Amino acid sequence: MANKSWTEREKKKRTLVKKYAALRAELKAKHDYAALAKLPRNSSPVRLVNRCRISGRRHAYLRKFNISRIMFRELAMAGMLPGVTKASW
Repeated sequence: MANKSWTEREKKKRTLVKKYAALRAELKAKHDYAALAKLPRNSSPVRLVNRCRISGRRHAYLRKFNISRIMFRELAMAGMLPGVTKASW
């Protein structure tokens, strides 16, 4: 389980990215990199990190399900993910 501070920090980053998205696009179109550099660092979408929605883990993140591999395995074994079955051949 990730610290609550890390997950809250990610939420703040996501709100900043949304807030400055239009302005960043406008400045990039004008090629005004000096003004772009004056924006907050966390307003850049590159600084966002994909985190598990349940545990907050950042490594082994599965984009299709928005959760980590550990949570995926637990939920799949419990039958909580529709359409996911254990492989057999």
